[in-house]
Amino acid sequence: MLGPSLVAAKQLIPQESTMCLHDHTSAPKPQGELPRRGILAGAAALAGISVAGIAAQLASAPAALADNTPSGPNYPGRPLTTQALIVEGGTVVDPKTGDAVADGVVVMDGGKVAAVGTRDETRKAVAAVANRARRLNAAGKWVLPGLVDAHVHANALADARALLQGGATSVRSGSSTFYQDIALAALPSWAPGLSPRMTPAGLFISPDQGDSLLADPDLAPLATLSGGVQEPQDLAYLTRINLKRGAEVIKTRANPRAGIPEQDPRELVYNVDQIGAIVKAAKGAGVLCHAYSAEGIDGAVRAGVRSIEHGVFMTEKTIQEMARRGTFFTPTMDAITSMARSSNPVLAARGTEYTPILQAAVRAAKDAGVTIVAGTDSFGTDVTPIGTEARLLAEAGLTPLEALQAATTNAARLLGRGENVGRLVRGSMADVVVVDSDPLTDGSALEKVSTVIAQGALVRTNL
Repeated sequence: MLGPSLVAAKQLIPQESTMCLHDHTSAPKPQGELPRRGILAGAAALAGISVAGIAAQLASAPAALADNTPSGPNYPGRPLTTQALIVEGGTVVDPKTGDAVADGVVVMDGGKVAAVGTRDETRKAVAAVANRARRLNAAGKWVLPGLVDAHVHANALADARALLQGGATSVRSGSSTFYQDIALAALPSWAPGLSPRMTPAGLFISPDQGDSLLADPDLAPLATLSGGVQEPQDLAYLTRINLKRGAEVIKTRANPRAGIPEQDPRELVYNVDQIGAIVKAAKGAGVLCHAYSAEGIDGAVRAGVRSIEHGVFMTEKTIQEMARRGTFFTPTMDAITSMARSSNPVLAARGTEYTPILQAAVRAAKDAGVTIVAGTDSFGTDVTPIGTEARLLAEAGLTPLEALQAATTNAARLLGRGENVGRLVRGSMADVVVVDSDPLTDGSALEKVSTVIAQGALVRTNL
């Protein structure tokens, strides 16, 4: 039996072994974090001193070190140190209903929306913060909740800043290489406006983990798998490690990547049973599945994934099954259509072929009642603004309001954010974008962002 410790794993698996983890009676369980007392005891034994001696030294250390709490102003339990903001004079749009309030007001304080509505409806809230608030005049513009990008790959602070500049104040990770997305998810509580609100996925559940195996010592046993992470037990093990490290969603694949000319995106990587093992191990965490082929998409849907990413070659039968199950669809329009402009002839041919097929899939999914969400598949600082994805969805057949909903309320629901994200209502998150044209009539309006407020912090403005 392969035990839970890496020491046991090394003892039981010879270096030349090509066995899978599933060849043992049970797969290893991810290591729990060492308790603080255990760490002190280990350090004491190595140093030849007593735990009491270490404890005494800690007791005399500054408080911020002794209780492992940094000295910054926004540690949990202390209100966010953001300036109160008032955005007034613009037309405030509710994506859920399509209603609009001309000459509206949004009042933000402490990272939340304190009031939204007409000047009369918000008069008391304005008065409460008037002497300490910054006022932004949005006359002639449209005021919206912060936008949601449901598929990004952000691995650095520069990536996060680039996403914010385009108006994406909340995002869902499509995986990261070394759990950077999980670290980014912690930033808004400490430094509002530095990163979008992140729903992290951790490592991509895919056969070849490469150097990502170095992201956590508990991943070391996976290095013994000659064929990569393929068996259900191994897939479940990697899924559990992601959850242990703080992933809130899980990303996997049914097919290879379309954006790599040497790969065939219609080949099958994981079948319904393999994806089903991931969904089961995820224990309620939504699974997003990269899928292109009809077989791959159908298997992922039947396995119970939360959303299909890309989804070019959908069949009518699978679309109906998605509608029945409530499976979301993230078409990543820009990631597909932009290949047609590639200098690589294989990618250019794919983009040209796939674009009309994907557009038809979007229309069919809409007609069947499948919920469509906006996701750019942006990677690093090569960021497609989420407004561009909304425009492409409108060009594929969504109305401007439906495209707006794909980047707000629909995406917020997919992320499990409820009405805290994607709408401007009292108590919702203080995430706001201001655009220069009417998003209810102009499918390209979300590309015309003039102001971004994230977590109550002003990120950019020309007001």
